[in-house]
Amino acid sequence: MAAIIWTVASFLIITMKSLAVNHKKEEFELCVTHSYGRKDLSNHNLTEVPTGLSLNTQYLDLSHNKLSRLESDALVGFPQLCFLKLNNNTIQYISPMAFLHSSGIKVLSISNNLLTTIPDLSLPHLRILDMSGNLFSSYKLGSSFANLTNLTVLMLGGPNIKEIKLGDFACLSNTSLNHLSLDSDLQQYESGALAQIQSLQEITLIMSFCQRFDMFKAIAMDLNQTETTAIRLNPFLPRYCQISSDPFEGFKGAQFLRRIIFVDSWFNTSVMVKLLENVFQSTLEELSFIDIVYYEDTADGVQFYPTHNQTVHLRSLSFNGVRHLQYSYPKINISVTYFSQLAYLKFSGTGMNISPCNLISDIPSLMMLDLSNNLLSDDGFWWPACSYTKVFPALRQLWLSHNRFVYLSFISRKTQQMMALESLDLSFNSIQLDGECSWPTHLIELSLSNNNLGNGVFSYLSPHFRRINLSKTGITAITQKDLSSFPNLTHLILSSNGIQVLPMDLHIPTLLSLHVDQNAITSISQEPILGLPRLRHLKAGKNPFSCSCESYWFVTSLSKSLLPDWPVDYTCSTPPSFAGASLEEYKPTKPSCLPWLQASIAVPVVFILVASFSITFYACDGIWYTKMLWVWIWVKRRGHKGAGRLQNTSIRYHAFISYSQHDSTWVDSQLVPRLENVGLSLCVHERDFVPGRWIVDNIISCVEDSYKTLFVLSQNFVQSEWCTYELFFAQHRAISIQDDSLVFILLEPIPASSLPKKFLKLRALLRKQTYLEWPKDERKQQVFWASLRAMLHGADKHIAIKKVATDILDTLPLIADQ
Repeated sequence: MAAIIWTVASFLIITMKSLAVNHKKEEFELCVTHSYGRKDLSNHNLTEVPTGLSLNTQYLDLSHNKLSRLESDALVGFPQLCFLKLNNNTIQYISPMAFLHSSGIKVLSISNNLLTTIPDLSLPHLRILDMSGNLFSSYKLGSSFANLTNLTVLMLGGPNIKEIKLGDFACLSNTSLNHLSLDSDLQQYESGALAQIQSLQEITLIMSFCQRFDMFKAIAMDLNQTETTAIRLNPFLPRYCQISSDPFEGFKGAQFLRRIIFVDSWFNTSVMVKLLENVFQSTLEELSFIDIVYYEDTADGVQFYPTHNQTVHLRSLSFNGVRHLQYSYPKINISVTYFSQLAYLKFSGTGMNISPCNLISDIPSLMMLDLSNNLLSDDGFWWPACSYTKVFPALRQLWLSHNRFVYLSFISRKTQQMMALESLDLSFNSIQLDGECSWPTHLIELSLSNNNLGNGVFSYLSPHFRRINLSKTGITAITQKDLSSFPNLTHLILSSNGIQVLPMDLHIPTLLSLHVDQNAITSISQEPILGLPRLRHLKAGKNPFSCSCESYWFVTSLSKSLLPDWPVDYTCSTPPSFAGASLEEYKPTKPSCLPWLQASIAVPVVFILVASFSITFYACDGIWYTKMLWVWIWVKRRGHKGAGRLQNTSIRYHAFISYSQHDSTWVDSQLVPRLENVGLSLCVHERDFVPGRWIVDNIISCVEDSYKTLFVLSQNFVQSEWCTYELFFAQHRAISIQDDSLVFILLEPIPASSLPKKFLKLRALLRKQTYLEWPKDERKQQVFWASLRAMLHGADKHIAIKKVATDILDTLPLIADQ
């Protein structure tokens, strides 16, 4: 016989919240697939369902408002609605057609309203329905509930319901309902009422059975017919309930009952002994106490000595929140041999500061021990008064979270005594990295979450660990060097830290699951994921993702089957134009985000553009224009340097003759003799160009020193490059000094359309300006020479020279600026 002395601080009263059945999280994940599909309008003082909301709304929370009615057109604008919360309003009426346009609803909560009758619902996909806390006077369900074939969870009740009648749940006989919750001040139960729900597996009874234990026995018998396996009683016994009979007699005949949960009940020593007597005679496997009050009404506490030799099936015993109001330690004397099959034991929220090691360490079958949310310290759990030569022979999992443990090195040494320990939870403590740790090789899972440890924590862990939880431990960076110390790592949780990037050289070939959600990661590239070839589970939501090309691979190529929280928890943080948008909505184009593809497109495009430009450049005499541009720049520079040279200039020639070398015979034999014989001075390049001087300089000088420039036009002239230079400079001079110094002689007919594109200006001049044509008739030639001489003698030579020099001097700065 082993004795347990359960130490509780005399002044401490611990209150724990009830662990209600929570299906809503599961259904929320089932219904909501997009963050923009969720709309929370709770506590908005609404008097009716708002209009104008998104047609994509999947989750709509209208709880805690002032809605009083739900008319037939109230939900017209929500074709994709799946999750609807209308609880805590003042709803008195729901139209039978209210859900006609939102028939896809799977979760509906209309609890805590003012409904007096259970409404008819036409929701074929409904999975969870909560109608508790209304003003119903009966549990009688209408015929429409027979069509709710997918209904699995139903919560009903209200303060006005006093009885359960035989036909109340008859319409649920062919549904898939497996969990029923009833909340009322029940006074009467008609046998057989619950037996009609053939699929029922779990029932929650939020009602007191004080002095009505026969009614509970009748309910238990009906639940045995439906083969219900779990009962949740809240509260079963209220405070100061006077008990004159066995309140748990109904458990004796429950052949299929496997789990009982007592919530917010009152237990004394006598009641606890009666419960143990019935448990030992039942097929019960799990027994839980949540937020109970316990006090001793006998001096010796619980003294339990079974008189029969019967195998106890109990495999799980849980105390989650115990208030002990007496100023003494509770005492329980019971032989551990009766718990030969007990595998799970939980004492959480009990105020325990010293573990009952002499009892629990000797339970031979104990595999899981939960001592979370207590006041245990390092010495409180490994109590010096206990013998630890042979402890926890079968213990696999140990939960010590939410306690006062500090020294990690001390804990690591103590776990060496637990020869079967595989998993240890030290989250929510005050753990310090105080020295070298010595972990047992059989310990493969460790949780240190919610301890301020920092980046150095990896060097204090065991290379034998396969599962490591370091969420919210102050880690800001991880490296491949840190993680390479764990060759067998399969699960790594790094949630809620300050990690900004995953290392590019990340390589953990054994890793199956990685959690990096709620960090500071802006993008996840392909390289780290390639280093995790066996990855099956990646949780990376609630990070400040960047909707840019950095996320292109993650959005377009990563298999979303790896992401259990996709796409609800993935939103954009930057750029501002995408802030708050779902990452799933970001649709980058392939060319805009892949450099190699951009290059493969850009190179041909650039080649085509360059080729097109080159062809156009050549076809339009671009080479010639480039040369002219260079000469023009040189002329401008020359003009800046020689701006004062024209102050003393004088006209030396009546005309500068520009002609092609192929026309030199006509020029030498006809033009030059005819003009010089009448006293005109001419500048001829073959005779008057300064030897050794650059040809362009000679051309410019002769043009500037001549009153007229006489062009002998022919097909040869058009083909001559130097002739085009002479025409260019003479034309520029004529424009600069605003005179008519150009004289054209057509030695042979030249159609304007036959001129090359670079002679566009010459085309215009030939159309606008008078020119002389060389006639073949000798009589007409006399007129030609007379006209040419008149053009060259048109003004007094000295006056003309003076005027030209003055004009050039005045306009030279403008030429230089241009």
